[in-house]
Amino acid sequence: MDKFSFLNAAHTGFIADLYDKYLVNPDAIESSWRSFFQGYDLANENYSLKEEEDSLEVPLEVRKEFLVVDLINGYRTRGHLFTETNPVRERRQYQPTLDLENFGLSANDLDKEFSAGEILGLGKTKLSAIIGHLKRIYCDSIGVEYMYMRNPEKLKWWQDRFNKNDNHPNYSVEAKKYILGKLNQAVTFESFLQTKYVGQKRFSLEGGEALIPGISVLLRDAAEKYGVKECVLGMAHRGRLNTLVNIFKKPVRDLFSEFEGKDFEDEDIDGDVKYHLGLTLSKTYRDGNEIKMNLVPNPSHLETVASVAEGITRAKIDRKYNGDASKILPIIIHGDAAIAGQGIAYEIVQMAKLNGYKTGGTIHIVVNNQIGFTTNYLDARSSTYCTDVAKVTLSPVLHVNADDTEAVCHAMELALEFRMRFESDIFIDLLGYRKYGHNEGDEPRFTQPKLYKAISKHQNPKDIYAAQLIAEGSIDKNYLTEITTEFRDMLNTEFDNSKKDKTSKVKEFMKSTWEGFERQDLDAMLAVTNTTYPEDNLKNIAKIVSTVPEKANFVRKAERILQGRAKMVFETNQLDWGMAENLAYGSLLEEGFNVRISGQDVERGTFSHRHAILRDEVTEERINLLNTNPKSKGQMTIYNSLLSEYGVLGFDYGYAMGNPNTLTVWEAQFGDFSNGAQIIFDQYISAAEDKWKVQNGIVVLLPHGYEGQGSEHSSARIERYLQLCAEDNMTVANCTTPANFYHLLRRQMKRDYRKPLIVFTPKSLLRHPKAVNTIEELATGEFQEVIDDTLNPKGVKKLVFCMGKFYYDLLAEREELQREDVALVRIEQLFPLHVEKLQQVIDRYPNIEEYIWAQEEPRNMGAWSFMLQRFELVKLKVRSRKYYAVPAAGSSTRFKKRHKAVINSVFNNE
Repeated sequence: MDKFSFLNAAHTGFIADLYDKYLVNPDAIESSWRSFFQGYDLANENYSLKEEEDSLEVPLEVRKEFLVVDLINGYRTRGHLFTETNPVRERRQYQPTLDLENFGLSANDLDKEFSAGEILGLGKTKLSAIIGHLKRIYCDSIGVEYMYMRNPEKLKWWQDRFNKNDNHPNYSVEAKKYILGKLNQAVTFESFLQTKYVGQKRFSLEGGEALIPGISVLLRDAAEKYGVKECVLGMAHRGRLNTLVNIFKKPVRDLFSEFEGKDFEDEDIDGDVKYHLGLTLSKTYRDGNEIKMNLVPNPSHLETVASVAEGITRAKIDRKYNGDASKILPIIIHGDAAIAGQGIAYEIVQMAKLNGYKTGGTIHIVVNNQIGFTTNYLDARSSTYCTDVAKVTLSPVLHVNADDTEAVCHAMELALEFRMRFESDIFIDLLGYRKYGHNEGDEPRFTQPKLYKAISKHQNPKDIYAAQLIAEGSIDKNYLTEITTEFRDMLNTEFDNSKKDKTSKVKEFMKSTWEGFERQDLDAMLAVTNTTYPEDNLKNIAKIVSTVPEKANFVRKAERILQGRAKMVFETNQLDWGMAENLAYGSLLEEGFNVRISGQDVERGTFSHRHAILRDEVTEERINLLNTNPKSKGQMTIYNSLLSEYGVLGFDYGYAMGNPNTLTVWEAQFGDFSNGAQIIFDQYISAAEDKWKVQNGIVVLLPHGYEGQGSEHSSARIERYLQLCAEDNMTVANCTTPANFYHLLRRQMKRDYRKPLIVFTPKSLLRHPKAVNTIEELATGEFQEVIDDTLNPKGVKKLVFCMGKFYYDLLAEREELQREDVALVRIEQLFPLHVEKLQQVIDRYPNIEEYIWAQEEPRNMGAWSFMLQRFELVKLKVRSRKYYAVPAAGSSTRFKKRHKAVINSVFNNE
């Protein structure tokens, strides 16, 4: 009896559909069918069709159905390699092709009907119709990568969605006119700038103008179809001016004034170039739906702004939309060379599904010029596509021909629909070209003569689309002339009006978010802020963070930690660093502020001092004791981050920008790890207020201290941050007591303005027996920028200024030597230096013969160069290691020898 006779009775369409499901998820079908398909696949891999007939005796009709299913899956999997998505270059050739013969079929099968068509929603139909359908879906102006996704629901959604319209839009005449109108604005705007400002940098969008109608459709549908209330858009230079004017409605007159190079009306800021500026705008559509749009200001460091935009989005999700990510849409616009080459792009992608960083799915759009500055794409990446980073999170990619404007808009609609349904990232690769060089003063033919010969002959997207609409009768030539003339006349009028303006203006970004926070200068930064908090309240918080909650099962070591907390508050009254930090957060929470901390291993703390999150030994539930306080009006969130500095600090900086009433803290695992995020410090933390009038209260904790651990992890590179300090841009501190750290954190939120705060935090001082304070010092004290010595000032001959952990090293030596003639003054706030308090300290000592700055770092590192430039009250001598190329020696023996030599030099007369 034929062991496969049951196949003769089975409907071939049913078998084909079942096989299609088997290919997606083998475990989802009945076991006997699964075994049959496994056998079929094995045979298909090893035998010809004739050999299969002999060995398997499967009916030919059924076997052919399977071959057609293979063909369908071939298009789904590899169709994107054979699209018409490149407007100016021939595509690379890939093998094997999608030819019939590669699937065991031939031209003789084209007129035969196959039930496999039911998979595509076509029913039983001819093979030629199936292939035509597949080519329209997968091999026209949109190439789709999605078959690597492992979620059957997402796969089925894409396949069903494509079957509805062959992956082609069917726009009404009205919709086509809207798209043409936005495309006309984009093209005419670029042409106008090229005429009026010849050779000036503008990072033209020419070759990718379809981005403008695409984003317009995307935002309109987000507001009207999905009820999105807000958008956060991060993008670099390419097309930014076009986006500002034609999407964000920046007054063209203002832009033209910026092109003229006029000075800024606000003398308190230095401003920035026009293609770095941000903007916030609310737009209302015809149906009354409103969307607030935020274009984040960005520096020249390409992908950096993406991390900031994601952080802003998350801040708004958490606080403005009560965790509902569907109300806000992050959009990141990348360059092709940047997304392939910049490591931060990978870091951002890895955040997409992490609890501390997810934003409900981001729409990533790549303006693909197929060239980076002067570098050909073949020299810019090893991957097939610039968007291959999307595969890290199994995010789908739509590769679109930027000359096909309707396809671009359709891809945007698909991306939005997918994001809103699945809360997942999606990428759109907008394949176009760059009409001019990297900037409009470059000559691209030096490096790309063949490409730019083709580009010079190529029609712009507006002319291509207008010709299409005229041919199909949707518009006539008069309509095109009318809208072009109208927009150009507006540009000319505003160009003439701009000549009347004497200055330019930098508009505040997210102004409504920052209502009540006024920018302040140096005087405000040195003013006293009340950071007191009732002792009884602090004791109540201490009780909460030292008590095991009912029914919780903590490990014994964790219980001992809680017992230690209780003892230091309620018995010895000697509070350590971790306890003071917890009380700072707890008091702010009771006052209605929120607290967010992120970074590598911050839940426990790198040095096991924080223990903000404790885990139930049985259930592994994460318990934050501070959030169990019924008196708290705020909430604390703390997240161990991915192993990233650049991306995570950028994200948290954005978070702080999006929510000024949250104490937002990023902690480096070791201070020198911040090297990996230096761009964020240089371009945002130290400079954003001066460039863009943007306040930010980010707190950066950088563990610092020389303890014989080698070159790395000794120094947080204090010198680098002090070099960035100027005027009133940020605060830099190195506290020596838990109480001072407590008041510093509270001061950060109790002020009515925000400045970034860099704190060099301790390692060994976390448990140093002298680095303790009473609860009264927390309750009634204030932050001390300078801490004077307690010696009798009349007997002091040598006044030593120092900071951080080195103070305790010097103190131990002084006690051993019993020297009463050397006073140790701690500078707790390095920037801004509180000159008045320093002068008061100096005036207390009438018999000083020598003023010294003492540091544990080499002379070319640490704060010495800063003090040499800024400390003008007295003439300082320095005691430090000599100049070194590395922060510290790798040998602990050598370290101790050098360290002791510096300490000795402080007390010896030289």
